[in-house]
Amino acid sequence: MSKVISVNSGSSSLKFQLFDMPSETVLTSGQAERIGQKMGAFTIKYNGEKKTTELPLPDHKAAVDILLKSLTELGIVESLDEIKGAGHRIVQGGAYFSESVIVDEDVEAKVDELCELAPLHNPAHLVCYRAFKEALPQIGHVFVFDTAFHQTMGPESYLFPVPYDWYTQYKIRRYGAHGTSHWYVNRRAAELMGKPVEDLNMITCHLGNGASISAIRGGKVINTSMGLTPLGGIMMGTRSGDIDPTVVFYMMKKLECTPDEMDTFLNKRSGMLGVSGISSDARDIQAAYEQNNERAVLTVNLYQNRVVNVVGGYYMQLGQVDAMVFTAGLGENDAATRERILKGLEKGMGLSIDYDLNKQIHGKEALISKPDSKIAVYIIPTNEELVIARDTVRLLGL
Repeated sequence: MSKVISVNSGSSSLKFQLFDMPSETVLTSGQAERIGQKMGAFTIKYNGEKKTTELPLPDHKAAVDILLKSLTELGIVESLDEIKGAGHRIVQGGAYFSESVIVDEDVEAKVDELCELAPLHNPAHLVCYRAFKEALPQIGHVFVFDTAFHQTMGPESYLFPVPYDWYTQYKIRRYGAHGTSHWYVNRRAAELMGKPVEDLNMITCHLGNGASISAIRGGKVINTSMGLTPLGGIMMGTRSGDIDPTVVFYMMKKLECTPDEMDTFLNKRSGMLGVSGISSDARDIQAAYEQNNERAVLTVNLYQNRVVNVVGGYYMQLGQVDAMVFTAGLGENDAATRERILKGLEKGMGLSIDYDLNKQIHGKEALISKPDSKIAVYIIPTNEELVIARDTVRLLGL
């Protein structure tokens, strides 16, 4: 038995799960939030209890220190020596990494080089990794990349129709995101169907505040909706997704704003928030939709349209689809969003959905299509942390 910690760090947060492997038992989980702000918060769940403490968390090292201290103080482990490996989520692996890897100086340098492609994520990942490495110098570390699963795309899917030397000199291409999540639900759906993943074609919909959709043929991605960065693709909570590039130039002149200010508009003030003027949270928008709020109605219709367009395109690209999977925050929990999307697809894709059952499913596995549906439709909660732990055990030989 080996204890392995899965780490998912953001610019101001750190989420974790400690697993006992190979049983895959979760010993504890939690998160540090508001890192770098005046007052942070640390939450840990263990033995069916949840404990939250407010305290200053000036940097990720402080968050790592309180996490490791809590593991021993709460008796979750008797000694930190029980932890044999750490797996870290990395958003951007570029074209360098098509699978998870053991971290060495070269890997660390490449992830550092890619920081400009994921400025909100990769720097935080590296700070967190270095803090764990300092605190637990005796263990091995593994990087698990959001982009790795998408590296099977062909150039017809990953290249943009821009000057080719932008790709060769500046690495401008589609990388995708949420790859670990897409990989997990693709494999889990195959298990539920009792068929080899190599024999199945699927469309997986990771719909959360950030969202992406992937077309997967025989267990390999052939297309995905996010682009160079997580800004591309479908409409999201605060991100615009794909738009006419002229909008950017035109509005920069109108608003007299800088590239950084435009980046803020598109990443943090667009999407559901920008269209609705209400919230980036689909629950708030749904409540307003039910009150016939005009902009809430527009928002949900626009979101449905964007998702249906991408799924429909992937359906045609795959030629034949065996399953469609919903996952992540909206995908797992928002029955109304699922219903709107499925009703937009059912005629063209030959879907037959049990909408009464769909209304009952929140955050658990379910097959919501009827036996006469041409495509099986599943809801599958994602588990990126488990994938990270499995890769850590496999690569470190634990």
